[in-house]
Amino acid sequence: MMQNPFTTTFSKAPENTYIATQKTNEILDNFSYDHPSESVYKITGVRGSGKTVILAKIEEELRSEWNKEKGWIVLDLNPARDMLGQIAAMLHKEGYGKDDTKNRSLNISATVLGTGGGVGYSSEKEDPFFDIGVEIEIMIQQAQENGKKILIGIDEVSKTSEMVMFASEYGRWLRANYPVYLVCTGLYENIQEVSNVKNLTFFRRATTIKTEPLNAVRMSEMYRNRLNIAIDEAREMAKCTKGYAYAFQKLGALYFKKQSNETLEDIIPELKSELFAYSYEKIWEELTEADRFLASLLTEKNEYKREEVLKLMGQKSGNYSMYRDRLLKRGILESRQAYISFALPFFSDYIKEYC
Repeated sequence: MMQNPFTTTFSKAPENTYIATQKTNEILDNFSYDHPSESVYKITGVRGSGKTVILAKIEEELRSEWNKEKGWIVLDLNPARDMLGQIAAMLHKEGYGKDDTKNRSLNISATVLGTGGGVGYSSEKEDPFFDIGVEIEIMIQQAQENGKKILIGIDEVSKTSEMVMFASEYGRWLRANYPVYLVCTGLYENIQEVSNVKNLTFFRRATTIKTEPLNAVRMSEMYRNRLNIAIDEAREMAKCTKGYAYAFQKLGALYFKKQSNETLEDIIPELKSELFAYSYEKIWEELTEADRFLASLLTEKNEYKREEVLKLMGQKSGNYSMYRDRLLKRGILESRQAYISFALPFFSDYIKEYC
């Protein structure tokens, strides 16, 4: 039996149904230069829109043999743990650090680096002068002398003490012009919280990449080739997803498993159910009351003119621009000339049925 080519697991990059986006290519093009012009990218977008996939593809490309030969080292950090410790341990494993650091200050056991333990560090308690930031800087300098470039990838950042501590150190590396680059993903509001931390000006000014809808032609071709169906059916499927990455994968997986006597129309209710339960419920929870208020007004037709929305908002119409801009940045709404509409397929149905 043929394996289902579509992947519906969050945070997992699809192998056989991956569709490249312009955003991924934009970042990789920058990193292909000897001296990239941008050092930091923040990837934002709604849940299920492909943020993690963009990061995974960038890391995968820079880990390739071609880029290893060009000097790239890729460090994929877990934001829930001590990030400076992880960097120290990973660079130590790459062979960097002072001789006495390797033997004394950083005690990196086989258990830590081996089976299931991730990576970490422990400093000698009797050494009052040990500083993890100083140790990492020495390692980075050595890597630089060896012609290396370091990419740090962090998925789903938020304002935690670990992230603030890491970002403060990273800002120092930027000012010192070390070849250390950062690509991170996060929800719009979480990225904003980190950006607003005092003394993290570099993070606030860093390039923000917003996930974009998948290309309709590429989706249609993927459906046609992977599911062996007519192009008209494939185009209709692509249209149903509105380019939302999770919906694209989910609909493909459902179509692959459908019975021979079932049609696309028959599986749409199951697609909606999956989107509602595994994506939209969480998205709705994370919206503010103001965001929900505006979203709830937009459920009766496909798109609305500004004047129509102002009328529906009544006394709150003065807040329209602020509410709309926030939903646009979060990836909930999309705008077309003077119109706004939901960027997510069947999101208005979810609001009407469950909110």
